[in-house]
Amino acid sequence: MKRIIFLFVMIFSTALIVNAQDVKKEFYGMWTLDIEDGSVGWLGVNDNNGMLDAQLLWQGGSVEPVPSVYFLDHHTLVVTKINMRRNDNRASIQTFTFERTGNNLTGTLTIPSRDGLNVTKRKFVGWRLVEPTPPDLSKVKYGTPVKLFNGKDLTGWRLINPRQANGFKVVNGELINDPVAPEGQRVSFGNLRTDSEFEDFKLTLEVNIPAGSNSGVYLRGIYEVQVVDSYGKELDSHNMGALYSRITPSEAAEKPAGEWQTMEIILCNRHLTVVLNGKKIIDNKPVYGPTGGAMHADVDRPGPIYLQGDHGKVSFRNLVLTPIL
Repeated sequence: MKRIIFLFVMIFSTALIVNAQDVKKEFYGMWTLDIEDGSVGWLGVNDNNGMLDAQLLWQGGSVEPVPSVYFLDHHTLVVTKINMRRNDNRASIQTFTFERTGNNLTGTLTIPSRDGLNVTKRKFVGWRLVEPTPPDLSKVKYGTPVKLFNGKDLTGWRLINPRQANGFKVVNGELINDPVAPEGQRVSFGNLRTDSEFEDFKLTLEVNIPAGSNSGVYLRGIYEVQVVDSYGKELDSHNMGALYSRITPSEAAEKPAGEWQTMEIILCNRHLTVVLNGKKIIDNKPVYGPTGGAMHADVDRPGPIYLQGDHGKVSFRNLVLTPIL
């Protein structure tokens, strides 16, 4: 009898352990995060050779692996991120707590003060992202092309934040951003967006990037296709034509700084195709979530085209968007 009871306890305990692991694995996958200040984040949780692993995007910057991730209980995940303070070279350890209920998250970021005597907290919510289905681009039907830039003025465009300075102007049929502050002054330059919002589409444009300059073209206001002087550099997810920090171009197709370059960008069913200077450098690749600087967290919502205005000088022309029906 004792042996039977022992076997029953062992089987029951094993079942509990397996069930607990299954519950935790329901956390695996991709989550988009809506932060209380209106900014956006993203979390990816996965199994890496039997080890719990995670990647995090918080507001701006890149999607990065996290130094520490663990389960506090079956429904609570804790992620820590280390930031080095520039002033005193001290580390600030930020703690993200994610609580899951079904396909939804609630969370808190805890940030210690510089002196370590207090903390500030920031709330956020999130929801699960499903894996996007690859579209058959050969069967896609297009609508009537829309000329986004008339070559004369900024009709159809406006700053995302009207309180910031506008570095964009029209010169000789070109849309030029030149965010240079007057000597001795600090000026916050804004990003320029279309008044109209779009779902899936093909976008064609020409761009000229001076040496060392940097900008970006955001699709639906949430996915940044990188615009940067990266001629001669090794392939990287931050180079010209990349989906910033997410998709690395298959080859280097950029031209030297100061030359006009052509881009054809197709966004369809959360899949991206980029043709740079006649070469396909991203071929119908899945887009797993927003990039840094996204306007909103909802990947299914229409959004504008927006151009980064706070990085460096860049010129655009012949911006044409053709909607996918």
